[in-house]
Amino acid sequence: MAVRLRTRWHRSERNRQGSARPKTLDSLSSAAAINIWKLAKDSFLHMEKEGFSFPEDRQAIDVIAEFSVYLLHIIDRMIYRKLPEEERGALINGIATQLVETIVANKTDLLGPGDYRGDFIECLNDRLGNYAECSFDEAGPGYDFKRYLGQKVAEVMSAGDDRWALEQVMDIEAPEMAEKIRPVVRDVLGVKPS
Repeated sequence: MAVRLRTRWHRSERNRQGSARPKTLDSLSSAAAINIWKLAKDSFLHMEKEGFSFPEDRQAIDVIAEFSVYLLHIIDRMIYRKLPEEERGALINGIATQLVETIVANKTDLLGPGDYRGDFIECLNDRLGNYAECSFDEAGPGYDFKRYLGQKVAEVMSAGDDRWALEQVMDIEAPEMAEKIRPVVRDVLGVKPS
C-alpha cells in the first residue's frame, strides 16, 4: 500500500517560517484527521484490490469509518502520558470532530441525506470505549485490539464477502495502518511514539 501522508508543514514565499511556527490545535487536528482518512481509505482500497467485495456504498464508507476509529484510538494510545491530559483530550476531540465531518460529508454524498452524525458519534464512543480495554504496548496494538477491528469490519461486510475479512484485517490491514500512523504522531503532532 502506497499512500502519501502529510507529515511536513508547507513552506512558501508567504510562509517563510514554515514548520518553525507554532501550530494551532485546529491545524494539528486537521492534519492528523486528513492522514487518518487517507490511511483508512488506502486500506479499504487494498482490500478491494485483494478481491474483497463491497456491493453497497454503505459497506465501503462503514469500513473506512471503522479503520478511522481504529487509527484515532492508536494515536490516543501513542500520545497518552506524553502530552498533558488537557492537551491530549482537546487534540483527540479535535481529530474526532474532523473525522465526524468527513464521514458525514462522504455518507451524504454516497447515500443521500440522513442523520449520519449521531450514528457515527455513537459508533465512535462505543468503539473507543471497547478499544480502551484492549492491549497496546511499544510494538503497537495487541491481538485483542486487532481482532476487535477485524470483527467490526467482518460485521459490516456480513452481507457480502466477509469469509476472510477478519484474517485480512488482523494480519495485514491493522498492522500496516498502525505502523504508518507513527510518522503522523511523530512529525505532525510532535510526539515521539514509544
